[in-house]
Amino acid sequence: MPFGHFPLANRVTAPLSQYSYYVSEPDYAHGSPEATGVLLINLGTPDAPTPRALRRYLAQFLGDPRVIELPRWLWRLILHGIVLRTRPRRVAQSYAGIWEEGGSPLLNISRRQAAQLEARINERTPGPVHVALGMSYGRPSIPDALAELRDKGARRIVLLPMYPQYSGSTSASVFEATTQELNRWRWIPELRWIQHYADDPGYIDALARSVEDYRGENGGGDLLLMSFHGVPRRYLLNGDPYHCLCQKTGRLLAERLGLGADEYRVTFQSRFGREPWLQPYTDETVQSLG
Repeated sequence: MPFGHFPLANRVTAPLSQYSYYVSEPDYAHGSPEATGVLLINLGTPDAPTPRALRRYLAQFLGDPRVIELPRWLWRLILHGIVLRTRPRRVAQSYAGIWEEGGSPLLNISRRQAAQLEARINERTPGPVHVALGMSYGRPSIPDALAELRDKGARRIVLLPMYPQYSGSTSASVFEATTQELNRWRWIPELRWIQHYADDPGYIDALARSVEDYRGENGGGDLLLMSFHGVPRRYLLNGDPYHCLCQKTGRLLAERLGLGADEYRVTFQSRFGREPWLQPYTDETVQSLG
């Protein structure tokens, strides 16, 4: 018998009252007090210092087209044919050397920052404010953190990436992942995005205090080297403002510390692959100074 001749009741697998295309909140009590949420996002970390966990983490991280801008077919061949076959085993031992109880240092520090941020905000702000930690790659994920805020009644969410300088490979990736998850929700909260804080006076003062504290204990030295994570130079030429924002942070920090142009340098680290990245390179600069 053709499918169309079956009675409709035989083709419906669940009552329409239970069907929902979007993430819903069936237990929501109307009149519940609204809260504000802060989604604090860092890069991420593997679940364990093992080749298997590193492989899973790097596949997600390096598989993000915001991070590696190459034709997808070509990059998939490189990533799965070379990188994920060699790099996880090579770096697992380095991760094991810094691993702590409770996870990686990045995860533990980020958890403490989230807890302290929530406490400080609630000291100064009326009404409940909840801070949830999410990672762009690995766990806790951005969807997990958003669900945590939703369950706590957050109807206004501040998206705060822990990247002071905007880049399409970091901050934009966070925004994309967040909105992609929110597109699945029935009740989308108000959203404010902190795009960058490279020149925020509070951020510059915090950096300056860190340098001053270190120099107070260890001496000043002749040169302050400010090393930022690098990105391919191609991204700068395509309009990414990251390089300019790093230079601005460096200049403002030098001014705050009273340094002359010959008393500090801005450099870039962590090259990956063979194409040119932002320069000057940190490792080559350190070697030239030695």
